[in-house]
Amino acid sequence: MTDHQHTDHTDHAEHAEHAEHAEHADEASDSQHLRDISEVASVEIITSACVHLMSAAAVKVGLAEDEESGQHQDLAEARKLIIALAGLVTAAAPEIGNEHARSLRDGLRSLQLAFAEALPFPDAPGEAPGEKYTGRVS
Repeated sequence: MTDHQHTDHTDHAEHAEHAEHAEHADEASDSQHLRDISEVASVEIITSACVHLMSAAAVKVGLAEDEESGQHQDLAEARKLIIALAGLVTAAAPEIGNEHARSLRDGLRSLQLAFAEALPFPDAPGEAPGEKYTGRVS
C-alpha cells in the first residue's frame, strides 16, 4: 500500500468515526431536548408561541423599522399571523387562566388596532384579522 492509499484509508476511517460520533451526539441532543420540553409547563409553551406570533405580526404590520427601507410591512402576512394568534389565544384562554390570557388578549388587541391603522382602506365590520374569534375591535 502506498503512503497516499494509506492516508486515504485513514481519512475515510476517521470520517466514518466522526460521522458516527456526530450521529450519537444528535441522538443525545434530541433526547435532552425531549427531556427539557417535558419539564416545561403547557402554559409556558402556549404563551411562548403567542409571543412569537405577536413579534412576527408586529414586524409585518410595520411596527419594527428597517434601517434601509424604513420598514418590513407586509399586511397580507400580518393578517395571517394575527388570525393565527387570535385563534390560539381564544382557544387557549380557558386553559391557561385569566392571568396569562389577559396580557395575550391585550397584545392581540394592540396588533389588531395597529393593523387597522396601517390599512389604506378599512376592513368591513367583522372581517378584520382575528375578529371572527375576538369580536369587533375598535
